Amino acid sequence: MDIKSPEERSKNMAAIRSKNTRPEIYFRKLLFAKGYRYGINSGKIPGHPDIYLRKYNTAIFIHGCFWHRHGDCKYAYMPKSRVEFWQKKFEANINRDLAVRMKLQDKDIKCLIVWECTIRRMEKESEICEKYLRITEDFFGTSKMFLEL
Repeated sequence: MDIKSPEERSKNMAAIRSKNTRPEIYFRKLLFAKGYRYGINSGKIPGHPDIYLRKYNTAIFIHGCFWHRHGDCKYAYMPKSRVEFWQKKFEANINRDLAVRMKLQDKDIKCLIVWECTIRRMEKESEICEKYLRITEDFFGTSKMFLEL
């Protein structure tokens, strides 16, 4: 049983953004400060990546751990109400993410996924932030096609 009324729950869910979220803006600012220039939510690239670096042919997705089901993450919990609905929703999200990765791979576009929990750690600790920025920059220069942070 949900502790909120259907109207309250609907209002809460409607307030959740899909673009320009706080983690996206944080990561974009870090890249910009390092001199990287990018497009945001490019409709020409499969999956409409949150960030696209044309120079490096790299699509970056900032994934919310809850919505995209980050494995073994405390933020990827299962809601207690309407479990069947949520299972179908999450399964569809996972399948869509996989299909987008395959389309990017077919077009030889590199894919970087940065999880919400990683962004939270980066915000708290500057050493962690620098570490993940180095890993990101190294990824731009490699021939690897996929990386998750």
